[in-house]
Amino acid sequence: MSSIQEVKQRFGIIGSNPVLDRAIFKAIQVAPTDISVLVTGESGVGKEAIPKIIHHLSHRKHAPLIAVNCGAIPEGTIDSELFGHEKGAFTGAAGARKGYFEEADNGTIFMDEVGELPLGTQVRLLRVLESGEFIRVGSSKSQKVNVRVVGATNADMLGSVEKNEFREDLYYRLNTVEIHLPPLRERKGDIHLLFRKFAQDFSQKYRIPAVRLNEEAVRVLESYRWPGNIRQLRNLVEQLSVVESDRELGAEVLRSYIPEIDRSNLPARSDKAVSSAEFNTEREILYKVLFDMRADIANLKQAVQSMASGHSPDLSSHPAPSQTGLARLDAFNHPPVPVREESYTPEIMSEEETLDVESAEEGADRLSLQDLEIDMIRKAIERHRGRRKEAAEELGISERTLYRKIKQFKLG
Repeated sequence: MSSIQEVKQRFGIIGSNPVLDRAIFKAIQVAPTDISVLVTGESGVGKEAIPKIIHHLSHRKHAPLIAVNCGAIPEGTIDSELFGHEKGAFTGAAGARKGYFEEADNGTIFMDEVGELPLGTQVRLLRVLESGEFIRVGSSKSQKVNVRVVGATNADMLGSVEKNEFREDLYYRLNTVEIHLPPLRERKGDIHLLFRKFAQDFSQKYRIPAVRLNEEAVRVLESYRWPGNIRQLRNLVEQLSVVESDRELGAEVLRSYIPEIDRSNLPARSDKAVSSAEFNTEREILYKVLFDMRADIANLKQAVQSMASGHSPDLSSHPAPSQTGLARLDAFNHPPVPVREESYTPEIMSEEETLDVESAEEGADRLSLQDLEIDMIRKAIERHRGRRKEAAEELGISERTLYRKIKQFKLG
Protein backbone atom coordinates (compact mmCIF):
# COMPACT_ATOMS: atom_id res chain seq x y z
CA MET A 1 0.00 0.00 0.00
CA SER A 2 1.28 3.48 -0.89
CA SER A 3 2.40 5.80 1.89
CA ILE A 4 1.05 9.32 2.37
CA GLN A 5 4.35 10.84 1.23
CA GLU A 6 4.43 8.71 -1.92
CA VAL A 7 0.87 9.76 -2.78
CA LYS A 8 1.75 13.44 -2.27
CA GLN A 9 4.69 13.17 -4.62
CA ARG A 10 2.74 11.23 -7.25
CA PHE A 11 -0.21 13.61 -7.33
CA GLY A 12 1.65 16.86 -6.67
CA ILE A 13 0.10 17.57 -3.29
CA ILE A 14 1.98 20.15 -1.22
CA GLY A 15 1.70 20.47 2.55
CA SER A 16 2.15 18.70 5.86
CA ASN A 17 -1.03 19.75 7.67
CA PRO A 18 -2.34 16.90 9.91
CA VAL A 19 -5.93 17.29 8.63
CA LEU A 20 -4.68 17.11 5.04
CA ASP A 21 -2.60 14.02 5.86
CA ARG A 22 -5.66 12.42 7.46
CA ALA A 23 -7.71 13.04 4.32
CA ILE A 24 -5.04 11.43 2.13
CA PHE A 25 -4.76 8.48 4.54
CA LYS A 26 -8.53 7.87 4.35
CA ALA A 27 -8.41 8.05 0.53
CA ILE A 28 -5.64 5.42 0.50
CA GLN A 29 -7.59 3.17 2.86
CA VAL A 30 -10.89 3.24 0.93
CA ALA A 31 -9.33 3.04 -2.56
CA PRO A 32 -9.27 -0.81 -2.77
CA THR A 33 -12.99 -0.99 -1.89
CA ASP A 34 -16.07 -0.02 -3.90
CA ILE A 35 -17.82 2.05 -1.25
CA SER A 36 -19.08 5.54 -2.09
CA VAL A 37 -17.13 8.54 -0.85
CA LEU A 38 -18.21 12.14 -0.20
CA VAL A 39 -15.45 14.76 -0.30
CA THR A 40 -16.30 17.93 1.62
CA GLY A 41 -14.57 21.28 1.91
CA GLU A 42 -14.79 24.88 0.80
CA SER A 43 -14.53 25.89 -2.83
CA GLY A 44 -10.95 25.95 -4.06
CA VAL A 45 -9.37 23.55 -1.54
CA GLY A 46 -8.48 20.95 -4.18
CA LYS A 47 -11.24 18.37 -3.72
CA GLU A 48 -10.61 17.01 -7.22
CA ALA A 49 -7.34 15.41 -6.01
CA ILE A 50 -9.13 12.89 -3.78
CA PRO A 51 -11.06 11.01 -6.55
CA LYS A 52 -7.83 10.80 -8.55
CA ILE A 53 -6.06 9.16 -5.62
CA ILE A 54 -8.96 6.78 -4.98
CA HIS A 55 -9.28 5.80 -8.65
CA HIS A 56 -5.59 5.28 -9.43
CA LEU A 57 -5.00 3.21 -6.29
CA SER A 58 -8.02 0.98 -6.93
CA HIS A 59 -8.61 -2.07 -9.11
CA ARG A 60 -10.51 0.25 -11.47
CA LYS A 61 -7.41 2.22 -12.45
CA HIS A 62 -7.38 0.86 -16.01
CA ALA A 63 -11.00 1.93 -16.61
CA PRO A 64 -12.15 5.55 -17.15
CA LEU A 65 -12.28 8.24 -14.47
CA ILE A 66 -14.95 10.73 -15.54
CA ALA A 67 -15.45 14.06 -13.75
CA VAL A 68 -18.85 15.74 -13.93
CA ASN A 69 -19.66 19.21 -12.58
CA CYS A 70 -23.28 18.78 -11.57
CA GLY A 71 -23.75 22.50 -10.97
CA ALA A 72 -22.73 23.39 -14.53
CA ILE A 73 -25.29 21.19 -16.34
CA PRO A 74 -28.78 22.67 -16.94
CA GLU A 75 -31.58 20.93 -15.07
CA GLY A 76 -33.40 20.08 -18.29
CA THR A 77 -30.50 18.09 -19.75
CA ILE A 78 -28.74 16.64 -16.70
CA ASP A 79 -30.60 13.29 -16.82
CA SER A 80 -29.60 12.86 -20.45
CA GLU A 81 -25.98 13.81 -19.69
CA LEU A 82 -25.69 11.36 -16.81
CA PHE A 83 -27.77 8.42 -18.03
CA GLY A 84 -28.01 8.90 -21.81
CA HIS A 85 -31.08 9.05 -24.03
CA GLU A 86 -32.77 7.23 -26.87
CA LYS A 87 -33.41 8.60 -30.35
CA GLY A 88 -36.41 10.91 -30.35
CA ALA A 89 -36.58 11.10 -26.56
CA PHE A 90 -36.86 14.87 -26.82
CA THR A 91 -36.59 17.62 -29.40
CA GLY A 92 -33.12 17.51 -30.92
CA ALA A 93 -32.37 13.90 -29.93
CA ALA A 94 -31.41 12.79 -33.45
CA GLY A 95 -29.82 9.57 -32.20
CA ALA A 96 -29.20 7.47 -29.15
CA ARG A 97 -26.44 8.64 -26.83
CA LYS A 98 -24.55 7.10 -23.94
CA GLY A 99 -24.46 8.97 -20.66
CA TYR A 100 -21.53 9.47 -18.33
CA PHE A 101 -22.43 6.42 -16.26
CA GLU A 102 -22.26 4.14 -19.29
CA GLU A 103 -18.97 5.71 -20.37
CA ALA A 104 -17.53 5.16 -16.88
CA ASP A 105 -18.58 1.49 -16.67
CA ASN A 106 -16.10 -0.47 -14.51
CA GLY A 107 -14.45 2.82 -13.62
CA THR A 108 -15.07 5.81 -11.38
CA ILE A 109 -17.33 8.83 -11.79
CA PHE A 110 -16.51 11.98 -9.85
CA MET A 111 -19.63 14.08 -9.28
CA ASP A 112 -18.49 17.55 -8.25
CA GLU A 113 -21.08 19.86 -6.63
CA VAL A 114 -23.35 16.85 -6.12
CA GLY A 115 -25.54 18.94 -3.82
CA GLU A 116 -26.79 20.85 -6.88
CA LEU A 117 -28.55 17.83 -8.38
CA PRO A 118 -32.32 18.26 -8.98
CA LEU A 119 -34.58 16.05 -6.87
CA GLY A 120 -35.68 13.98 -9.87
CA THR A 121 -32.07 13.21 -10.77
CA GLN A 122 -31.35 12.34 -7.15
CA VAL A 123 -33.90 9.51 -7.39
CA ARG A 124 -32.15 8.10 -10.47
CA LEU A 125 -28.74 8.37 -8.82
CA LEU A 126 -29.99 6.60 -5.70
CA ARG A 127 -31.15 3.67 -7.84
CA VAL A 128 -27.72 3.42 -9.47
CA LEU A 129 -26.00 3.40 -6.07
CA GLU A 130 -28.35 0.79 -4.59
CA SER A 131 -28.82 -1.62 -7.49
CA GLY A 132 -26.39 -0.55 -10.23
CA GLU A 133 -29.33 0.00 -12.61
CA PHE A 134 -30.46 2.99 -14.64
CA ILE A 135 -32.81 3.78 -17.51
CA ARG A 136 -31.96 6.04 -20.42
CA VAL A 137 -34.20 9.04 -21.03
CA GLY A 138 -36.96 7.93 -23.41
CA SER A 139 -36.39 4.22 -22.77
CA SER A 140 -38.23 1.63 -20.69
CA LYS A 141 -35.36 -0.84 -20.57
CA SER A 142 -33.23 -1.03 -17.44
CA GLN A 143 -29.47 -1.31 -17.92
CA LYS A 144 -26.76 -2.50 -15.53
CA VAL A 145 -23.60 -0.54 -14.81
CA ASN A 146 -20.64 -1.08 -12.47
CA VAL A 147 -19.43 2.35 -11.41
CA ARG A 148 -17.84 3.68 -8.26
CA VAL A 149 -19.22 7.11 -7.29
CA VAL A 150 -17.18 9.79 -5.55
CA GLY A 151 -19.15 12.94 -4.76
CA ALA A 152 -17.89 16.36 -3.69
CA THR A 153 -19.59 19.41 -2.27
CA ASN A 154 -18.85 22.72 -0.59
CA ALA A 155 -22.44 23.04 0.65
CA ASP A 156 -24.02 22.21 4.00
CA MET A 157 -25.57 18.90 2.97
CA LEU A 158 -27.36 18.28 6.26
CA GLY A 159 -28.87 21.75 5.97
CA SER A 160 -30.07 20.87 2.46
CA VAL A 161 -31.58 17.66 3.81
CA GLU A 162 -33.46 19.59 6.50
CA LYS A 163 -34.81 21.97 3.86
CA ASN A 164 -35.93 19.02 1.67
CA GLU A 165 -33.54 20.15 -1.07
CA PHE A 166 -31.54 16.92 -0.94
CA ARG A 167 -32.78 13.40 -0.28
CA GLU A 168 -31.76 12.06 3.12
CA ASP A 169 -31.41 8.46 1.89
CA LEU A 170 -29.16 9.59 -0.98
CA TYR A 171 -27.04 11.68 1.38
CA TYR A 172 -26.29 8.73 3.64
CA ARG A 173 -25.75 6.45 0.64
CA LEU A 174 -23.19 8.86 -0.81
CA ASN A 175 -21.63 9.63 2.53
CA THR A 176 -20.54 6.10 3.38
CA VAL A 177 -17.10 7.58 3.98
CA GLU A 178 -16.57 11.32 4.30
CA ILE A 179 -13.20 12.88 3.50
CA HIS A 180 -12.84 16.49 4.58
CA LEU A 181 -10.21 18.85 3.17
CA PRO A 182 -9.26 21.82 5.36
CA PRO A 183 -9.39 25.43 4.09
CA LEU A 184 -6.12 27.17 3.36
CA ARG A 185 -6.43 29.48 6.38
CA GLU A 186 -6.13 26.39 8.59
CA ARG A 187 -2.93 25.37 6.80
CA LYS A 188 -0.81 28.43 7.52
CA GLY A 189 2.41 26.42 7.49
CA ASP A 190 1.66 25.26 3.93
CA ILE A 191 0.84 28.65 2.39
CA HIS A 192 4.42 29.72 1.61
CA LEU A 193 5.27 26.20 0.37
CA LEU A 194 2.37 26.39 -2.07
CA PHE A 195 3.43 29.88 -3.14
CA ARG A 196 6.93 28.65 -3.97
CA LYS A 197 5.56 25.61 -5.82
CA PHE A 198 3.27 27.75 -7.97
CA ALA A 199 6.09 30.25 -8.57
CA GLN A 200 8.30 27.45 -9.92
CA ASP A 201 5.47 26.11 -12.11
CA PHE A 202 4.86 29.51 -13.71
CA SER A 203 8.59 30.11 -14.04
CA GLN A 204 8.82 27.01 -16.23
CA LYS A 205 5.59 27.76 -18.09
CA TYR A 206 6.49 31.33 -19.04
CA ARG A 207 10.28 30.82 -19.04
CA ILE A 208 10.98 33.58 -16.55
CA PRO A 209 12.75 33.64 -13.16
CA ALA A 210 10.55 32.59 -10.27
CA VAL A 211 9.13 35.31 -7.99
CA ARG A 212 9.93 35.17 -4.27
CA LEU A 213 8.82 37.03 -1.15
CA ASN A 214 10.72 38.85 1.58
CA GLU A 215 10.07 38.06 5.26
CA GLU A 216 7.42 40.73 5.76
CA ALA A 217 5.54 39.61 2.66
CA VAL A 218 5.58 36.01 3.91
CA ARG A 219 4.04 37.09 7.24
CA VAL A 220 1.31 39.03 5.44
CA LEU A 221 0.68 36.10 3.08
CA GLU A 222 0.27 33.65 5.96
CA SER A 223 -2.00 35.91 8.01
CA TYR A 224 -4.56 36.38 5.21
CA ARG A 225 -7.79 34.34 5.38
CA TRP A 226 -7.75 33.22 1.70
CA PRO A 227 -11.52 32.96 1.09
CA GLY A 228 -10.78 31.49 -2.36
CA ASN A 229 -8.31 29.01 -0.87
CA ILE A 230 -5.68 27.33 -3.08
CA ARG A 231 -7.33 28.50 -6.31
CA GLN A 232 -7.06 32.14 -5.19
CA LEU A 233 -3.41 31.70 -4.14
CA ARG A 234 -2.52 30.11 -7.48
CA ASN A 235 -4.16 32.94 -9.43
CA LEU A 236 -2.28 35.51 -7.33
CA VAL A 237 1.08 33.84 -7.99
CA GLU A 238 0.37 33.71 -11.72
CA GLN A 239 -0.43 37.44 -11.77
CA LEU A 240 2.69 38.30 -9.81
CA SER A 241 4.86 36.13 -12.07
CA VAL A 242 3.62 37.76 -15.26
CA VAL A 243 3.01 41.38 -14.25
CA GLU A 244 5.77 42.23 -11.76
CA SER A 245 9.24 43.02 -13.12
CA ASP A 246 11.02 42.61 -9.77
CA ARG A 247 11.55 39.02 -8.75
CA GLU A 248 11.68 39.72 -5.00
CA LEU A 249 8.40 41.12 -3.75
CA GLY A 250 7.44 42.90 -0.55
CA ALA A 251 4.23 43.26 1.45
CA GLU A 252 3.23 46.45 -0.41
CA VAL A 253 3.04 44.55 -3.68
CA LEU A 254 0.72 41.98 -2.12
CA ARG A 255 -1.47 44.78 -0.74
CA SER A 256 -1.82 46.25 -4.22
CA TYR A 257 -3.25 42.95 -5.48
CA ILE A 258 -5.35 42.14 -2.40
CA PRO A 259 -6.31 45.43 -0.67
CA GLU A 260 -8.03 43.63 2.24
CA ILE A 261 -5.04 41.39 2.95
CA ASP A 262 -4.29 43.19 6.25
CA ARG A 263 -7.88 42.74 7.49
CA SER A 264 -7.22 39.11 8.22
CA ASN A 265 -7.06 38.87 12.00
CA LEU A 266 -10.73 39.30 12.86
CA PRO A 267 -11.76 36.79 15.54
CA ALA A 268 -14.21 35.00 13.28
CA ARG A 269 -14.47 31.33 12.37
CA SER A 270 -16.79 31.58 9.40
CA ASP A 271 -15.65 31.32 5.79
CA LYS A 272 -15.79 35.12 5.49
CA ALA A 273 -14.53 37.87 7.74
CA VAL A 274 -17.37 39.24 9.87
CA SER A 275 -18.11 42.81 8.82
CA SER A 276 -17.84 45.73 11.22
CA ALA A 277 -21.46 46.57 10.40
CA GLU A 278 -22.61 43.33 12.04
CA PHE A 279 -20.62 44.05 15.20
CA ASN A 280 -21.93 47.64 15.30
CA THR A 281 -25.51 46.39 15.02
CA GLU A 282 -25.11 44.01 17.95
CA ARG A 283 -23.35 46.62 20.06
CA GLU A 284 -26.03 49.22 19.32
CA ILE A 285 -28.80 46.86 20.46
CA LEU A 286 -27.02 45.96 23.69
CA TYR A 287 -26.04 49.53 24.56
CA LYS A 288 -29.60 50.71 23.95
CA VAL A 289 -31.01 48.12 26.34
CA LEU A 290 -28.32 48.77 28.95
CA PHE A 291 -28.77 52.55 28.91
CA ASP A 292 -32.53 52.18 29.24
CA MET A 293 -32.03 49.88 32.22
CA ARG A 294 -29.71 52.36 33.89
CA ALA A 295 -32.32 55.09 33.43
CA ASP A 296 -34.94 52.82 35.03
CA ILE A 297 -32.67 52.19 38.01
CA ALA A 298 -31.94 55.90 38.46
CA ASN A 299 -35.66 56.69 38.41
CA LEU A 300 -36.36 53.89 40.88
CA LYS A 301 -33.66 55.16 43.21
CA GLN A 302 -35.08 58.69 43.05
CA ALA A 303 -38.57 57.39 43.83
CA VAL A 304 -37.31 55.35 46.78
CA GLN A 305 -35.44 58.31 48.22
CA SER A 306 -38.62 60.42 47.93
CA MET A 307 -40.61 57.78 49.75
CA ALA A 308 -37.92 57.44 52.43
CA SER A 309 -38.08 61.19 53.11
CA GLY A 310 -41.86 61.02 53.58
CA HIS A 311 -42.84 62.54 50.22
CA SER A 312 -45.09 60.92 47.69
CA PRO A 313 -43.07 60.18 44.52
CA ASP A 314 -44.02 62.06 41.37
CA LEU A 315 -44.58 59.04 39.08
CA SER A 316 -45.59 61.22 36.17
CA SER A 317 -42.01 62.38 35.77
CA HIS A 318 -40.76 58.85 35.20
CA PRO A 319 -41.14 56.86 31.99
CA ALA A 320 -43.62 54.02 32.04
CA PRO A 321 -41.96 50.64 32.66
CA SER A 322 -43.30 49.27 29.38
CA GLN A 323 -41.08 51.74 27.53
CA THR A 324 -37.84 51.04 29.37
CA GLY A 325 -34.95 48.68 28.81
CA LEU A 326 -36.06 45.71 30.91
CA ALA A 327 -39.54 45.73 29.43
CA ARG A 328 -38.20 46.22 25.91
CA LEU A 329 -35.94 43.20 26.38
CA ASP A 330 -38.91 41.08 27.45
CA ALA A 331 -41.45 42.61 25.03
CA PHE A 332 -40.22 40.37 22.23
CA ASN A 333 -41.45 37.35 24.15
CA HIS A 334 -44.53 38.64 25.96
CA PRO A 335 -47.08 41.03 24.45
CA PRO A 336 -48.29 43.84 26.73
CA VAL A 337 -51.27 42.99 28.94
CA PRO A 338 -53.70 45.38 30.62
CA VAL A 339 -52.67 46.21 34.17
CA ARG A 340 -55.43 46.57 36.76
CA GLU A 341 -55.04 49.87 38.54
CA GLU A 342 -54.93 49.68 42.32
CA SER A 343 -54.64 52.36 44.91
CA TYR A 344 -51.74 52.14 47.30
CA THR A 345 -50.36 53.97 50.27
CA PRO A 346 -46.64 54.65 50.08
CA GLU A 347 -44.72 53.39 53.08
CA ILE A 348 -41.61 55.01 54.46
CA MET A 349 -38.70 52.62 54.05
CA SER A 350 -36.18 52.05 56.77
CA GLU A 351 -32.51 52.87 56.32
CA GLU A 352 -31.70 49.16 55.99
CA GLU A 353 -34.30 48.72 53.24
CA THR A 354 -32.95 51.76 51.40
CA LEU A 355 -29.45 50.27 51.53
CA ASP A 356 -30.82 47.00 50.14
CA VAL A 357 -32.31 48.83 47.16
CA GLU A 358 -29.03 50.67 46.57
CA SER A 359 -27.14 47.37 46.69
CA ALA A 360 -29.54 45.91 44.14
CA GLU A 361 -29.00 48.96 41.94
CA GLU A 362 -25.23 48.53 42.13
CA GLY A 363 -25.58 44.84 41.26
CA ALA A 364 -27.72 45.68 38.25
CA ASP A 365 -25.12 48.21 37.12
CA ARG A 366 -22.58 45.41 37.11
CA LEU A 367 -24.69 43.33 34.75
CA SER A 368 -22.38 42.61 31.84
CA LEU A 369 -23.14 43.14 28.18
CA GLN A 370 -22.47 39.45 27.64
CA ASP A 371 -25.26 38.43 30.05
CA LEU A 372 -27.68 40.72 28.23
CA GLU A 373 -26.59 39.38 24.88
CA ILE A 374 -27.03 35.74 25.98
CA ASP A 375 -30.50 36.51 27.34
CA MET A 376 -31.61 38.23 24.13
CA ILE A 377 -30.31 35.42 21.94
CA ARG A 378 -31.87 32.67 24.08
CA LYS A 379 -35.29 34.34 24.11
CA ALA A 380 -35.23 34.98 20.36
CA ILE A 381 -34.41 31.32 19.66
CA GLU A 382 -37.13 30.11 22.05
CA ARG A 383 -39.66 32.47 20.47
CA HIS A 384 -39.01 31.07 17.02
CA ARG A 385 -38.81 27.46 18.26
CA GLY A 386 -35.20 26.98 17.21
CA ARG A 387 -35.52 28.57 13.75
CA ARG A 388 -32.24 30.44 13.81
CA LYS A 389 -32.73 32.35 10.58
CA GLU A 390 -35.88 34.02 11.92
CA ALA A 391 -34.21 34.63 15.29
CA ALA A 392 -31.28 36.33 13.56
CA GLU A 393 -33.64 38.56 11.59
CA GLU A 394 -35.41 39.63 14.78
CA LEU A 395 -32.10 40.42 16.49
CA GLY A 396 -30.92 42.42 13.48
CA ILE A 397 -27.80 40.31 12.88
CA SER A 398 -26.74 37.86 10.19
CA GLU A 399 -27.44 34.15 10.53
CA ARG A 400 -23.69 33.48 10.43
CA THR A 401 -23.14 35.83 13.37
CA LEU A 402 -25.94 34.11 15.31
CA TYR A 403 -24.38 30.68 14.73
CA ARG A 404 -21.06 32.03 15.98
CA LYS A 405 -22.68 33.50 19.10
CA ILE A 406 -24.56 30.26 19.85
CA LYS A 407 -21.32 28.30 19.68
CA GLN A 408 -19.41 30.95 21.67
CA PHE A 409 -21.94 31.00 24.51
CA LYS A 410 -22.72 27.24 24.26
CA LEU A 411 -26.43 27.82 23.71
CA GLY A 412 -26.93 25.09 21.09
